[in-house]
Amino acid sequence: MSKKKRKHSQYAVDDAADLTAGAHNTASVGSTLAHLQGPPQDAQGSRGHKSEAEDEDKDTWTVIGKGGKKRKTNNYPGLVYADLHKQNSSIKISDLQSLLLYCIANGTSPQWVSVKHHFGVKKAVVLFVPGLERGMFDGDVVLDVPSNTSQEGELSGKAASASKEEASQSVISSVAVPQTDLTPQTSTSPDTFLPVRLAADSLPEPLKPLAECFEHLWPVKAPGDDKYAKVFSPLHHMLNAQIPKSQEEKDAVKGKKGAKSINNQSWQNKRTPIKDFILSKDELCENDYVLHPAYCDTEAEKAAESKRREDAKQTRTYGWVDSNVMGLEAGDVPDQEVEQGSLTAGHTVFALDCEMCKVDGDDPALTRISLIDWDGEVVMDELVKPDQPIIDYLTPFSGITAAKLDPITTTLADIQNRLLELFTPRTVLVGHSLDSDLAALKLTHPFVVDTSILYQHPRGPPLKSSLKWLAQRYLHREIQKGHGTLGHDSVEDSRACLDLAKMKCEKGPEWGNSVSSTETIFKRLSRTPRAGSTTVGDGGQGKIGVIVDNGTPDKNFGQMATFSIRCDTDAEVVEGIKRAVFGDTDGAVIPGGGADFTWARMREVETLRGWRNNHRYDQIQMDGPSTTNVGVEPSVHDLAATVTNAVSRIREVHASLPPCTLLVVYTGTGDPRDLARLQQIQRTFKKEYKIKKWDELSVRWTDNEEQALKRACRKAREGLGFVTIT
Repeated sequence: MSKKKRKHSQYAVDDAADLTAGAHNTASVGSTLAHLQGPPQDAQGSRGHKSEAEDEDKDTWTVIGKGGKKRKTNNYPGLVYADLHKQNSSIKISDLQSLLLYCIANGTSPQWVSVKHHFGVKKAVVLFVPGLERGMFDGDVVLDVPSNTSQEGELSGKAASASKEEASQSVISSVAVPQTDLTPQTSTSPDTFLPVRLAADSLPEPLKPLAECFEHLWPVKAPGDDKYAKVFSPLHHMLNAQIPKSQEEKDAVKGKKGAKSINNQSWQNKRTPIKDFILSKDELCENDYVLHPAYCDTEAEKAAESKRREDAKQTRTYGWVDSNVMGLEAGDVPDQEVEQGSLTAGHTVFALDCEMCKVDGDDPALTRISLIDWDGEVVMDELVKPDQPIIDYLTPFSGITAAKLDPITTTLADIQNRLLELFTPRTVLVGHSLDSDLAALKLTHPFVVDTSILYQHPRGPPLKSSLKWLAQRYLHREIQKGHGTLGHDSVEDSRACLDLAKMKCEKGPEWGNSVSSTETIFKRLSRTPRAGSTTVGDGGQGKIGVIVDNGTPDKNFGQMATFSIRCDTDAEVVEGIKRAVFGDTDGAVIPGGGADFTWARMREVETLRGWRNNHRYDQIQMDGPSTTNVGVEPSVHDLAATVTNAVSRIREVHASLPPCTLLVVYTGTGDPRDLARLQQIQRTFKKEYKIKKWDELSVRWTDNEEQALKRACRKAREGLGFVTIT
């Protein structure tokens, strides 16, 4: 061990350290290093601060120094990266979350950055901007458009090479932070994970404004699993926070296996009608449901969906039917027809579960359907004989045998006709991963409640909990005891789905969202007193959280936020952030003074680049193992213009924020398209490998493809983050 003495400068301690150390008991290495850095001259949050004169008037305290002399010390909050601190790995989205909670919700001090005077942070804004990636900063993705581009906006080979070479110059200035190469590396060192100082003169033109707002670019690793080549939701990992457990709680579950029962002693019910849990159009698409025509508002949408269904063989020609619902408004029930406090809100609710077998082509086919009503009465429980020869009865899971189906004459068409008579525009279907059941029925219906989505997996999407696990955890019920031997009972499964839906309606939207181990940031904030209050309740008020997003922000996390603001464009998102931060001028919805925490998302960059989960209309190329991007890459001109707009909006948000506001911008993931394409190839291979000879396979999966998949996963997990205090 080296016994060299440290430099004297490393022992410099702010005289105010003793005063601030006793204010909070969440001290850590990061907070200790903050004091070792002295005055935050190079604090990441220094940009955009008020003048020193203004700070001296409003943001100082008097400290009694040595010898009894009085002096003023600046207590403006700031972020400081400690030169002595080394990163052993990339920071994660959970680390960004820990910074947020430390500043506004009395969370634990972060270990990766130092925060000076964090109690001075008044508000926080988190902006999710997927589509930006590391390649834009190191030159792998060209953003500078030379003057000699063609009319189509594409770079000529020579211009592209020159532009790429010029852009590949380091974006790092040598001040304060060790030089770090952003080029992907086969081996890592502590320097690999260090923040990169942004220098405007080294950035492509569209990215230059970022250097005016932020000191550093942070490599942020997206949540995922490299072993199984999966990337998890960056949205959920930001907005879901772990609940610290007491030692008693840890001891209570020590040594126990399986799903742990929920302790709901302190839970406060919030009765919610079933209609509030109906999946939105976006949720249906993201979970591979076949859309009912009622969701197509325009002729263009109808044509696109009709073409997609024709290509996927999901039209009437191939035996598919749609329930008799002419439009979404047909499902609305007038208030005068709804009994006060009714959970069904005037709707007819059926819980549905099906059992399937495999027929020629390895396709699933319906063999049993069970349907029960809201009161738990069995409406239908029928065996069904498929039209095609059965190659696997799947008895260990379905419980269906040849002997059971031999005397059956009921066909899929018979079941469809009966269901079309039962299902009205006011019918709501409940089931677990209902997309597979409806696919077996070859039927679409617009109003669906899916318990696999209703109860989030503890690790967030795209993972889903099994029905057996949910029943054990929330209903304290053992189901599917015959799994792997005698098979499932579809009546038992449909009743479990119904009871889970009823429990959600009784207890409220937050019930089942990993309440035992995590909670939403919005719930955490609701328990944190606002400025001027010491407690929540008895006149005290919890902090306000707002979500700003496109689509249906009032669903999922929006149900747990104090307010949600719907937007259609990124420009509207910027205005929504301003409205959330400052409140409505008349206090009509968001009270004056605005929200304490705002989460927002801008999507125009990821939409242009084809990063959005819109696989319903994307044509995935599966002609080999090459790692070219899925879809058509936008021209340099279009990409540069869109990135310019996104960065300008980030700067506008930064400029509009009041002093002492924490601003976090994160991209979530890197480029996910290679990963999505290779995963699709792998699924196709696994499906064909079971029923075809090697020479007949349309795709091959060897060690080359496996290694390409792992590389694509690592690339997809390379996100970025920017943090500052205005």
